[in-house]
Amino acid sequence: MTQTQKSKPDYAVYVVEGEGDKAHWTKIGAAWSHTDGEGFNLSLAALPLNGRLTVRKPKATEQTGAGQ
Repeated sequence: MTQTQKSKPDYAVYVVEGEGDKAHWTKIGAAWSHTDGEGFNLSLAALPLNGRLTVRKPKATEQTGAGQ
């Protein structure tokens, strides 16, 4: 296997609806990088019917477990 799932995810997964300042971001999951750097595993709590999926590094507050 080319990945190791760590306890803390490397990325947060969001569904983004709208554009610019009017965009609404909803966190729906997390992603863990493969150890070979060629991909990642996703864990999603929801599947969006519209909008787009965005994968981002978690904010410092998410990594420490504090609220946003």
